Formats: sequence, structure tokens, C-alpha cells
Amino acid sequence: MPPPSGRLPGLVDLQVNGFRGIDLNRDDLAADDVVALTRELWTAGVTRYLPTLITGSEARLTAAMRAVAAARRAGPLIAHSVAGIHVEGPHLSAADGARGAHDPAWIRPPDPAELDRWIDASEGLVRVVTVAPETDGAAAYVAHAVRRGVAVSLGHAAPDAADIRAAAGHGATLSTHLGNGCAPVLPRHPNHLWAQLAEDRLTAMFIADGHHLPADTLTAMIRAKTPERSVLVSDAAPLAGAPPGTYETSVGGRVTVEPGGALRLAGTSLLAGSGASLLDCVRWATEHLPFDAATLWAMASATPARLLGGPGAGDGVVLEADGDAWAAARTEVAGRVVHGG
Repeated sequence: MPPPSGRLPGLVDLQVNGFRGIDLNRDDLAADDVVALTRELWTAGVTRYLPTLITGSEARLTAAMRAVAAARRAGPLIAHSVAGIHVEGPHLSAADGARGAHDPAWIRPPDPAELDRWIDASEGLVRVVTVAPETDGAAAYVAHAVRRGVAVSLGHAAPDAADIRAAAGHGATLSTHLGNGCAPVLPRHPNHLWAQLAEDRLTAMFIADGHHLPADTLTAMIRAKTPERSVLVSDAAPLAGAPPGTYETSVGGRVTVEPGGALRLAGTSLLAGSGASLLDCVRWATEHLPFDAATLWAMASATPARLLGGPGAGDGVVLEADGDAWAAARTEVAGRVVHGG
């Protein structure tokens, strides 16, 4: 399918763990790594994004946050594109399946004081925190985060419907990669996926890479949430774009890149992030879901931009066909051409 024509709004990705070999969760993350990642994302049409830091020691998380904050001082265009930080964990379910690839050694209960230290270390850049709502102290943590201006997303969890409603009542507004980061087998009903789909106070993020969710499942989920409360994210990992093979990574250890692009913990069926860019996800969704291209593009641009406070002025992308894929022929950030011509 050919890409949409004309100048489109820039893509906004709320969940990026890395891309093309750049790893946001390495122990020695530096500001230059974040700058390089930002420039790589520009080549894939992403004009704003949230660097996503996953479960680890507080020392590693705060060091990475300082690196992200330092990267934004590299120049106004980098600062424009690095729209904040998404902290995915460490306040998650420790259960197999729900935990996903997160290291159980570092999973711990929600701690408002730790969140305050993150905010200080990041210079106020923490925008989203993913939390399992059934964990001890989650309700108070959600309320504290909202008071500090941090959006709370529910994910990597094994809650019941009451936990979902309580979290939304205390101010949670998002679901992290809904349909993933949960037990592989759930009761038909009730289960927390239904509860999150039914909760209108939650906007759902979805990974539309063709591996995390089948097309019919994602179609039903978007119809339940409505496109206005649905956001496409990449959940891109450092191995996105790598050739098939098995690699050692900072998240999950040994990860296999399959010929079809799926990333799995070696020897298991568990996914370890995504091997796709957000542009790849929008293309796959356009080819496999019964929604028009404009609606799907908005789910990866205007809707996530709204969650960040509004569209990025002067952000845009022009696409071109690249064999069976889509490519960014030109990307503009804050009115400046940063990729292509």
C-alpha cells in the first residue's frame, strides 16, 4: 500500500526504549546517545518522543534521567523532540507473564519519595510512569504522581477490575501497551483487559507491529476504546532494525531477532520490545486494520501530542515508498528540516 501523500503531522512516540543499536537502558547512557537516538528517530518521521527507561536500580534510572536532561541542552531542536521521559516500572507485577522482560530483582513497591527523586534528577522531565495498580500503595502513589504533574499509565500488571477503577479514580489516565505485559492466559471474564477497555478515563497505548497484537484483536480494542482514546506506540528496542540472530542485551539478556522482525527472549515465546519504528507500525496498521489512513495517522501523531499538551509547532513529515515499506523523505522539527530535503 502506498504511503499517504503530502505533508503530514510529525509522529509522536510515547514509548521508545532504543533504536538502531542505541540503548536507553545501558548502564553508561550518555547525553550523546540520546542526541544520536533523536536524530535516528527523525529519519523515521518521529518529531517528538518520550525516552523510555525500564525497571532497574534507582541509581541507574536517575543516571539515565540526568543523561536525557543533559541531551536536551544540546540544542533547541533536540529539546523540542525529547518531550519528557516515560518510566516503565519498577513498580510492576512480579508475576511471570505480567512482568514481561523486566528484571524481577529490581521490581519494588510504589514509593512517592522515589518519584520525587526522579523528578529532581530529570529536571522535571518525568511525564509518564507505568505502574501495576494492584501493588501495595499504588492508589496513594497514583494520586501523588498526578499532583506532581506526572501521568500514570497502568501496565505490566495482574489487577482485578476494582484495581483498575480505583487507579482511574485517583487520576490514572493511560494503559501501557494494552493487551501485552499481562498473563498469557486470562479468564474469559472478568479480566483486567475488559476493565481497561471499558474505563473511559483511560486512553490506551497499542503496539501495532504485527507481533504484539493480532489484527482482529487490535481492531476490536480500538473500536472499544474509540480512535480518540487510542494511541499507537512503537515500544522500539535497541535491536529494532537488526538482522535476524540472537544478541546479548541490557533488557532481558539474550534476545532473538526472528526473520519476521519479532524480538523474543531467547528460547521463549515472550516478546522483548518491538523491532519496528512507529512509522512501520502505522504502515502495518493501515494495511491490516479497517480504519482509514488519516485516523491511524492521528493515533500516532495528534492524539499522543494532545497528551503532551498539544501539537509541536512546525513539526511535519513527507513520506515516500521504499519497496514494501514506508520511509520519511523529509522530516521537519519546529519548522526546520532535520532529515531529507
